[in-house]
Amino acid sequence: MKTVTLISKDDCSLCDKAYDTLVSIQKEKPFHLRVRKIEPGTDDYEKYKEKIPVVLVEDSEVFYYRVKEDALKELL
Repeated sequence: MKTVTLISKDDCSLCDKAYDTLVSIQKEKPFHLRVRKIEPGTDDYEKYKEKIPVVLVEDSEVFYYRVKEDALKELL
């Protein structure tokens, strides 16, 4: 089973929407879901702050800002 990671931050409506989309897809195509919250002042924050939310499949960055449902299903 593949692992999907959502990199997000607090007070991010796009992050909330991405999470909801991932949970919905997970019901049809099971995968492990990890959520990593980034905070100002960390290396991850500096790396991803302009791309949030970021979705990774098996540690490869595949989506920024929005989850493309059909494309994710194909990757899974």
